[in-house]
Amino acid sequence: MKVMKFGGTSVGSPTRIKNVATLITTSGQPTFVVLSAMSGTTNTLIEIADYLYKKNPEGANEVINALERKYLEHIEELYSTEVYKQKTQQFLVEEFNYLRLFTKDLFTSFEEKCIVAQGEIISTTMMVNYLQEQGIKAVLLSALDFMRTDKNGEPNLPYIKEKLAEQMAANSEQQIYLTQGFICRNAYGEVDNLLRGGSDYTASLIGAALPAEEIVIWTDIDGMHNNDPRVVDDTEAVEQLNFEEAAELAYFGAKILHPTCVQPAKYAGIPVRLKNTLEPDADGTLINNTIKQGEIKAVAAKDNIVAIKIKSSRMLLATGFLRKVFEIFESYQTPIDMIATSEVGVSMSIDDDSHLDEIVNDLMKFGTVTVDRDMCIICVVGDLAWSNVGFETLALDAMRHIPVRMISYGGSNYNISFLVKASDKKKALQSLSDMLFHHQEVE
Repeated sequence: MKVMKFGGTSVGSPTRIKNVATLITTSGQPTFVVLSAMSGTTNTLIEIADYLYKKNPEGANEVINALERKYLEHIEELYSTEVYKQKTQQFLVEEFNYLRLFTKDLFTSFEEKCIVAQGEIISTTMMVNYLQEQGIKAVLLSALDFMRTDKNGEPNLPYIKEKLAEQMAANSEQQIYLTQGFICRNAYGEVDNLLRGGSDYTASLIGAALPAEEIVIWTDIDGMHNNDPRVVDDTEAVEQLNFEEAAELAYFGAKILHPTCVQPAKYAGIPVRLKNTLEPDADGTLINNTIKQGEIKAVAAKDNIVAIKIKSSRMLLATGFLRKVFEIFESYQTPIDMIATSEVGVSMSIDDDSHLDEIVNDLMKFGTVTVDRDMCIICVVGDLAWSNVGFETLALDAMRHIPVRMISYGGSNYNISFLVKASDKKKALQSLSDMLFHHQEVE
């Protein structure tokens, strides 16, 4: 069995819902399908919650009414029989009446999560009704019945596996199994969500629990590209990545995938394929545990980086200096991206500057602090083990005309990172692309 996940743009209109239905039924094989909410819906539900936090039920009701009208208009285009038109219309009326109940009561973060969960509940119900209208054996399994997190907010894998097995056994005659991405229950049985990676995370967890033959994540781009197609000319989809390479690219700017969402698939040894709903015949990108020796795969960029340097003569032979520095970042829940040390100082980069002033103020107790804003991390990913002589030299050569604030190499076998000015991002990405993938000398 394959697990397929479709994002919001893939089910963003009745036409696209029909296209997805074709994609998931063509093979005739049993398929487990994870759907996101229709594009724009989650943002609208968050807007409704925002009005209710501000104690403005009139504003919330206005947005609810507009969203209801939008969905009711989809019915005529999506369904061809009166039975399924009426069935879906009744469901939508009940769904939006449920949302209106929240305008009458006390509103907390718990109610917000209930509201936000409705986007996936609506999209999956509309899809299962359409499939059943087409004569497909399809069943909707509520993610709230088997997707659960523990007290630390992490997926409860034994629970998921047990409950999902029960659901599958009870519906063994079906061809298509549908469920909601993103949403779950927490350890206390309350409606919650998976946060990181959302629907991709759901698909990965289900794939590992079944276990599946392959997990296919369908988006609106044909896999991970070897550079940013919005910035660089002539980029291509990468044919294959190992899980470590994919995680590095995702963390350092490849928005197509969240860095943590494929971890369950990685540990279960299940390949993940990224494909394009608009070009379904394209191969996309296969992510698995295979390592292709001595190959540079891709370049990515992470924007809005701040570099911080602490210079201190007291660092000389001072045990505990780095621990004290890291504790400051930890106290403000601010992760560090890159780090470089010398005898008299340490430089690091962060992408969350919400507590920058407090961090700098605390660091000034240990030395002179310098801050560089508007920076960008350029990340080169591939088989970059130190024993592969010359690969790091190619990347450095491509960057020879660009001022580099910091370099990180050796922390991973799959990554060389350069910290540059944001204004040099395009030049750096193009230069690396020319040198590494088109074998052109940089002028």
